[in-house]
Amino acid sequence: MRDAASVPALERFHAVIPAGGVGTRLWPLSRAAAPKFLHDLTGSGQTLIRATWDRLAPLARGVMVVTGEAHEGAVRRQLPDLQEQDLVLEPEPKDSAAAIGLAAAILSLRDPDTIMGSFAADQVIGPVEVFQDAVAQAVATAATGRIVTIGITPSHPATGFGYIRSGRRLRVEGAPDAHDVAAFVEKPDRRVAERYVTSGRYLWNAGMFVAPVALMLEHLAAHEPDLHAGIMEIARAWDTPQRDEVMARVWPGLKKTAIDYAVAEPAATAGDVAVIPGTFTWDDVGDFAAIARLNPARDASGITVIGDTPRVYSSDASGVVVTDSDRVIALIGIEDVVVVDTGDALLVTTTEHAQDVKKAVESLKARGADDVL
Repeated sequence: MRDAASVPALERFHAVIPAGGVGTRLWPLSRAAAPKFLHDLTGSGQTLIRATWDRLAPLARGVMVVTGEAHEGAVRRQLPDLQEQDLVLEPEPKDSAAAIGLAAAILSLRDPDTIMGSFAADQVIGPVEVFQDAVAQAVATAATGRIVTIGITPSHPATGFGYIRSGRRLRVEGAPDAHDVAAFVEKPDRRVAERYVTSGRYLWNAGMFVAPVALMLEHLAAHEPDLHAGIMEIARAWDTPQRDEVMARVWPGLKKTAIDYAVAEPAATAGDVAVIPGTFTWDDVGDFAAIARLNPARDASGITVIGDTPRVYSSDASGVVVTDSDRVIALIGIEDVVVVDTGDALLVTTTEHAQDVKKAVESLKARGADDVL
């Protein structure tokens, strides 16, 4: 049996892309059948999941994707190099602890020395080289026996993200920026967020985790034993003919919880978590205000237009239009507008109220309008 310590850390690295969530604040563009990671939201010509794959594939010996059964076809089309054994399909969403935990369990049974890294499919990041350097540092730090998160250096006092308070600098070869994690903290109010940013000790929690699979599973077993038992049962059947039967029987009963609560926060309390500050730009594209920010207007019209065949006229207006129809859209004398025009739904709001789109989705769901969700 090989000695894991003798194998360079990156040669043990396997990336995992959890591709879930509907992105309700991006309705009606993002829907249950076509969530935001399947869309090009930056005008780059790449969907978000494809861009995520391209950032990670050069670093990893393999890339695993965990997504819903409904998205299998779209994911396969967008990621033709994805190996059959590395596509994990969820019968129903169970939050990040089950998704990432199952990936860790499958990888651990294939190779217990694996270092895994989990990176959401729906984030916009650049420059790629700066991101990849942070990942390499995270892998080197994980090889010393820690769960590592990549925290984002905050550009403003955001209240929509959790924060990470960094502690003492660690001495890790190949990871000059590694620090101990003093604590994870919940989303703050504006005043507290301003204090965090001013202190220079806090980073945004972007949900990026790199860890030896054995350590990840150890903490999951300690804090969520039933969830751990369930995913291990599925993992043991994964590369066998019993996969579908075991998955259908066990998965529905798994607890819904986030990896932050099930693993990261208790591991930080135990002193097992480190952080690499990410100095790259990062956006989780949480609403249409983010799309407007990521896609500034390319001409003097003041309107950002996203779509294959847009027919948009504007005068004394600003904002963003997302359209997949050939309908003419005319905007006159209106600022910071958001218009999303699809075949069966039309959204009109402003960038200031972009977060409230989720309320419309909740109302439609309560009325049973599932055909447009």
